[in-house]
Amino acid sequence: MRVTTLLIASVLLVSGPAFAQDWDLYTNNADGFKVDFPGQPKVTATTFKSEYGADVPAHVYSATRGAERYSITVADYTDVARLLDEHAKLTCRPGDERSCGLNNAGRGYWKEDMFGAITHATFNFIKRDAKVTHLAFAWQDLVAGNELQLTNNADQSRTFAFIAMHKDKLYILEATVPKGYPAPGLFQQSMGYVDKDGKGVRYQSIYSNMYAEHADEFPGQSKLTGQGGGGAQGGGRGAGAPANGAPAPAGR
Repeated sequence: MRVTTLLIASVLLVSGPAFAQDWDLYTNNADGFKVDFPGQPKVTATTFKSEYGADVPAHVYSATRGAERYSITVADYTDVARLLDEHAKLTCRPGDERSCGLNNAGRGYWKEDMFGAITHATFNFIKRDAKVTHLAFAWQDLVAGNELQLTNNADQSRTFAFIAMHKDKLYILEATVPKGYPAPGLFQQSMGYVDKDGKGVRYQSIYSNMYAEHADEFPGQSKLTGQGGGGAQGGGRGAGAPANGAPAPAGR
């Protein structure tokens, strides 16, 4: 915490009063977040390609401050189970795990797609023409995710990123500053979450999307089916659960 405080203080000293005046809290109720932007962000509707090929609806919120660039991409995974399940219905051959997905993966691998969304978005950064200088588990406003820092090979600019998932929405924060500029850590540190009415959401412990929103599929404590030789129930899904389809839409 002391390191963060010193970082904030040093950035304000270097940048002067204009720095503090440029930044405003931006809140978006529909996409469920709040973050400090240098001015009103531009909003672009787009799609985000998930790891298993679903075209997920998304919005990109972006702003610049001189040569500095800031953005947050929000990809809505709420419907990804249905999208991948419907695709699998057309391609799935009985007994072919490669096209169908096992029970624990979900038909079309929708469970892996959702659970691995943070890893997938993180890997998209790693594939860039840049040197990764930092990669770690982290959280902002107690919502779990990954944080990265990269030095871009072309111009030695620095990119700070934070990736998290909340209420089945993937959040990708990215800030890039030229070589020699103060670290753009304040952008991701201001990240928070809001409900549909714009009220701040705050947890008492670390929030993990899949355990919080899909407790039936990803219970906090998995049940043992046996030890050593495997249990007769296999990897089962619990009594009454569908064999391998998309879950019924949950009302939230």
